[in-house]
Amino acid sequence: MSRRCAGRSTSTSPSFRERPLEGSYPYLWLDAKHVKVRSGAHVRSKALVIAYAVHETGVREVIGLDLGEIGSEAFWVEFLRSLRARGLQGVRLAVSDQHEGLKHAIERVLACPWQRCTVHFVRNMHQHCRPSQRGLVAAALRELFQAESGAQARERMGQVIERLEPTVGKVCRLLEEAEEDLLAFYAFPPAHWPKLRSTNPLERVNREIGRRSDVVGIFPNDASVIRLAGALLIEQNDEWLVCRRYLSAESMALLDAANGRDDETENNEREEVMELNAA
Repeated sequence: MSRRCAGRSTSTSPSFRERPLEGSYPYLWLDAKHVKVRSGAHVRSKALVIAYAVHETGVREVIGLDLGEIGSEAFWVEFLRSLRARGLQGVRLAVSDQHEGLKHAIERVLACPWQRCTVHFVRNMHQHCRPSQRGLVAAALRELFQAESGAQARERMGQVIERLEPTVGKVCRLLEEAEEDLLAFYAFPPAHWPKLRSTNPLERVNREIGRRSDVVGIFPNDASVIRLAGALLIEQNDEWLVCRRYLSAESMALLDAANGRDDETENNEREEVMELNAA
């Protein structure tokens, strides 16, 4: 176990949600779940937002948790800025499902590429084709996400669209629009691709939060949501910190080579973009 892991258990932290974030976090996953919360005489649907990240050492962490109104761009901007205020830096790629306003918020606050979850995209495409066509569509999309390189994936994109256009035209149009966001993970080391192209690595803890939320049904207040989710996430975070690295140190060292640039240059460019967005 690394010294960093041994010294950073968060179970006794006075403020898990507000702890400083040290070092760089090249990969960030964002997830939002809708929960029902009582507010006076009304019941409102709110967004429980969770941020997971991989530290530069290859260790996975839960780095953020918040609750707010349904996730508009303003909501996501505020959440991402709170992470930056605590020290989040060096994000090379943000991974999530498609949430309203999130892509623009990532661009404004983090100035990094966005990877749209490929698993959720395939599920969404199933809604635009007949049940008998779903197997064919899923197999064709897998060809794109399991290519040997980004160049090969883009070449296959044209072939897949040409093949599917006669039968599922809407799927093809949506695929063309999402191409850049679906294939963003190919710019990073191949050893990381299976974990970057979707939010599936987080499904186990997300399912448990969802299961317990379903048991509660309607939460009495915001604090009760944070307590339930926070307890589960602190436990998960401690488990991640003491287990083997999520991504090996050797593969993390390939990040700069894969991107063809150094951290100082990249951080300077990000600062310039964020200054322009804030202007």
